[in-house]
Amino acid sequence: MSENQARQPLEIVVFPMLSDNYGFLIHDPASNATAVVDPAEAEPVLAACKAKNWTLTHILNTHHHGDHVGGNLALKAKTGCRIIGPAYDRDRIPGIDVTVDEASGADFGSRHAQIFFVPGHTRGHIAYWFAEDHALFCGDTLFALGCGRLFEGTPAQMWSSLLKLRALPDETRVYCAHEYTQSNARFALTAEPENEALAAQTEKVAAARAAGRFTIPSTLKIEKACNPFLRADQPALRRRFGGPGMKDADVLGAIRAAKDRF
Repeated sequence: MSENQARQPLEIVVFPMLSDNYGFLIHDPASNATAVVDPAEAEPVLAACKAKNWTLTHILNTHHHGDHVGGNLALKAKTGCRIIGPAYDRDRIPGIDVTVDEASGADFGSRHAQIFFVPGHTRGHIAYWFAEDHALFCGDTLFALGCGRLFEGTPAQMWSSLLKLRALPDETRVYCAHEYTQSNARFALTAEPENEALAAQTEKVAAARAAGRFTIPSTLKIEKACNPFLRADQPALRRRFGGPGMKDADVLGAIRAAKDRF
């Protein structure tokens, strides 16, 4: 039996922070290392660790916004954890110890995450992909049925970033940082009302939220079929948001602008 076949999978715990943020604990049984992705605040992270009897060893940051790094320094002071973040934005990540980029990837416990540079929402945004566990931590670049606002980037950058993520396997679990799914679904239906897969997914999302369940993680199979921002090169969306000669990135920009007004 190979090492990969024998290795226990990562254990991932989803928990809420602030009004609509999610935190993710990632535990590597082989090394006993535990990371949190994008801690908005410290106390919910410490409570989630205590509930599992895990000791926090790492923080993985995707970008610099306060609702993703707000707990960095308090958690580092409390636990001595190491903070890993984007080399592309090192000056805006509080307490950063290790900078990572697409060439380096990120080491965590016995695992190695592939890093995707995914600017658009911010200029230095990254995503972490644990291929062996089919787990993508994409911050505010890709949401369930949505994508992030273009605060520091262009439609062309965001489209390029989304294509990197879209190329991953269908079984990839998408751990995005906010519970925006139901509102994203309402907009997506206006963008692509003829999409039967989207209509069915919208009903599932509504039922989950009515029952108080998280909608995260999604999967890339669902997102490829239902998310208009991953589907900007589809003919129906091109007709609605552009024209025959319009570039895919410009269609993406038009969809994002419509969402901003929604």
